[in-house]
Amino acid sequence: MVRCAMPILSLNEIRQRAQSFVLEYRDARSEQADAQSFWKDFFQVFGINARRVGAFEKPVRSLLTTGGRGRIDYLWKGVVLVEHKSRGEDLDTAAGQARDYFPGLRDHELPRFVIVSDFARFRVFDMESAVEPVEFTLRELPRRIGLFGFISGYTTRSEAPRDPVDQEAAEKLGTLHDLLDDDGFRGRALDVWMVRTLFCLFADSAGIFEPGIFRDLIEKRSGEDGSDLGAWLTRLHRVLATAEDQRQGSLDEGLKPFPYVNGRLFDAVTEQPETSSAMRAALLECCKVDWSRVSPAIFGSLFQSIKDRAERRRGGEHYTTEANILKCLDPLFLDGLRAELSAAGHDAKRLDSLLLRLRRLRVFDPACGCGNFLVVAYRELRRLELAALQARYGGDDAGQLLGTIISAVNVDQMFGIELDDWPAQIAQVALWLTDHQMNMALSEEFGTLRMRLPLTTAPNILVGNALRADWTGFIKPGADVYCVGNPPFIGHQYRSAEQQADMHRVWGREGKVNRLDYVTCWYRKGAEWLAGDARAECCFVSTNSISQGEQVGTLWGDLLPRGIRIRFAHRTFQWTSEARGRAVVHCVIIGFAMRDPGPRLLFDYETVRSVPHAIPATNINPYLVNGPDVLLPSRTEAPTGLPQLKKGSQPTDGGHLILTAQERCELVTALPAAKPWLRRYGGGEELLNGDWRWCLWLKGIPPATLRSLRPVAERVAAVKKARLKSPTADVRRAAETPTLFTQDRQPSRRYLAVPEVSSETRRYIPMRFLPASIVASNKLQLIVGARNYHLSVLSSAMHMAWVRAVAGRLKSDYSYAPSVYNNFPWPDPSPAQRTRIEGTAQDILDARAAHPGATLADLYDPVAMPPDLVAAHAANDRAVDAAYGVRGFPTEAARLAFLFERYQALAAPLDAAPAPRRRSRR
Repeated sequence: MVRCAMPILSLNEIRQRAQSFVLEYRDARSEQADAQSFWKDFFQVFGINARRVGAFEKPVRSLLTTGGRGRIDYLWKGVVLVEHKSRGEDLDTAAGQARDYFPGLRDHELPRFVIVSDFARFRVFDMESAVEPVEFTLRELPRRIGLFGFISGYTTRSEAPRDPVDQEAAEKLGTLHDLLDDDGFRGRALDVWMVRTLFCLFADSAGIFEPGIFRDLIEKRSGEDGSDLGAWLTRLHRVLATAEDQRQGSLDEGLKPFPYVNGRLFDAVTEQPETSSAMRAALLECCKVDWSRVSPAIFGSLFQSIKDRAERRRGGEHYTTEANILKCLDPLFLDGLRAELSAAGHDAKRLDSLLLRLRRLRVFDPACGCGNFLVVAYRELRRLELAALQARYGGDDAGQLLGTIISAVNVDQMFGIELDDWPAQIAQVALWLTDHQMNMALSEEFGTLRMRLPLTTAPNILVGNALRADWTGFIKPGADVYCVGNPPFIGHQYRSAEQQADMHRVWGREGKVNRLDYVTCWYRKGAEWLAGDARAECCFVSTNSISQGEQVGTLWGDLLPRGIRIRFAHRTFQWTSEARGRAVVHCVIIGFAMRDPGPRLLFDYETVRSVPHAIPATNINPYLVNGPDVLLPSRTEAPTGLPQLKKGSQPTDGGHLILTAQERCELVTALPAAKPWLRRYGGGEELLNGDWRWCLWLKGIPPATLRSLRPVAERVAAVKKARLKSPTADVRRAAETPTLFTQDRQPSRRYLAVPEVSSETRRYIPMRFLPASIVASNKLQLIVGARNYHLSVLSSAMHMAWVRAVAGRLKSDYSYAPSVYNNFPWPDPSPAQRTRIEGTAQDILDARAAHPGATLADLYDPVAMPPDLVAAHAANDRAVDAAYGVRGFPTEAARLAFLFERYQALAAPLDAAPAPRRRSRR
């Protein structure tokens, strides 16, 4: 490609000119007024006098669209054609107009490139390539100068547009990783080598290196067989770790342009891999990706997946989304900083104070993984700093006045603890790359290129077990120090031996703590860390189990006496994940401190997938309700005047006393005398779907009758044999009475059956009156003596709000237990209100009866629920609310606040009552 013989500017000089150009034309709008000066100055960015190499308003003799005459805005023959429009006009129209000029040009005048622009946007076409055009904004120009090598002469090849970092990028880097791993280059040496390669790929795209020099080194210096690729990259690593004035004079020309990086990234001498042509080809494929367009939120998880081929195929889709990260960071400290920035306006003193605070602030993630939380936190701090600098120093002459302005916020303000070395290294590199992105944003604003090389500061990432580390020794708590993260979600039944040892180390060996989730260890460690300085704060993402059921009393029974108070919280929501086949996780976010946190903020969700809305709260209790700090006891007895709730009967029979409908039919056909000893049987599943099983109910069977029923006797013998093999002594003792259930709680009269587990998608837990002839399994909760009044209250919006707040969960489904029922604050209705409530309960039963072919699962399906049943429940909700003396609530959070205050009022006299005196035995 022919160029004018003009001096080639340095890369840094071009970037600095590009920054000034952006500032000069960021408000330009009119094609007629500013287009020619815009393009003259554009070419001056690259040291080119536009009039010496081309012409403005070049006349063209024919146009495809009009058949008349026209003028090209700018033409550099054989090189580039420019078509310019006023700000906001259609670039597609401009591109079509540019192409229409081609028939009016001679062959030697036809341009290789076309640029269309409206001041705010550029679109660059390579007419000899099939690739899509590249479009970017004026602000991005300093990062995109590599596209204009055909103008600057900095490179003789056109810069093909590249894809953003996504699943394809991870696959390409993963292919290189697999080739090395399969060849036997493994362990820490491979991890370090891959992280260094990732940094070089980013630097080659993002302007840390001169564009393309890393790719050129591989293409031009390494042999096609790839055997010397490892050696060349090892030499490059040493160069990147050596200051320019300390390098050998005879250094290869291909290595001289690389800058001094250091920052501990290239310090250590590591093992050199043996390489092949396939590895060289894989690395060149990686070079085709535009790594500068990496997303801070996805970066770490995406590249952590490189080591796991199955995980990589999911493309890092399990990553913690930026929206969820900001649910933690915003209320923890970012919202406060933004408010401080807004209040400061252009007050220099207040802005200087804010800038100092931003530099002092520390973020600590004690389960940092690949650094997602730290990366987003760092990026947001840099954005705040940039906004403060704009307010403090911005203006038309900012580019001239601010030659010395730099960012004070740096990556050494980020602290993390990570168990594994690979994600820890990824976290460190991700923070450096984010730092460079933000330096470029600073450069775009103030017109002076900011390159933080060499890397003199580094993030503080500790590789080790966070539950065995000394948090205070690693980072001291204090003002503007924030602990935040997403510790592992592991239920008590899934812990490894090492994790169980961690639980004992943090919580001790008391029986109840063994039922806690693993994540609670971080809450306990966080509380101990906060004790060192009450000005610090913590925020963790957790499964919602820690704010429901039995865990609440154990966890918060420890934290509340230590002085821990909740400042903000997100109630249950679905943790966003795009991963195919991944289990849905329902989470909460809890921000807490060891002091009175002042104003509290509670984020509530209409559904687990809804957008949250913030509610100011006077107090946020451990159930994440705007109410008093209460811990519900495990009450085994119902309040006075209410029927007891208990579990159904448990057979513990090895399956021999239970029959399917088909087995029961076959038995009765072959042995009619067995029919009186068979009864319908089932748990929650059968109650909801109506497909009852059957059981052998042999209470009172005469021995002679049992012996005469040979198939039944054989089943009883099998029960005895199964129980004798049990590790539980009580079950082995029950082998002596194999005709009976091990736990017989079957009532002798009608009872209200409540499924132990019910889907969280239903508005109400379906419950039903059953006759004593149906044997309830241990998967049903029974209320013997219940009447329509009890059905009404338990089927109300008031009771369901209580269930959602305090019931335990099986996955995300409600797990109904006696403590939910026994602690519920019942209303105190007048006789008229009670009559009304009993009537609305009957209306519910009548509405169900109007659909005789429907099961409870059908009737309470969130989509299929019949309108008459919906109306009956709505009337019941109003009647129950009236019995509490209220008329509905604007939100469920308000309803829960009312219920917890009522609970506290009802429970206080009971809790204050003296314990009954024990009688002494003689």
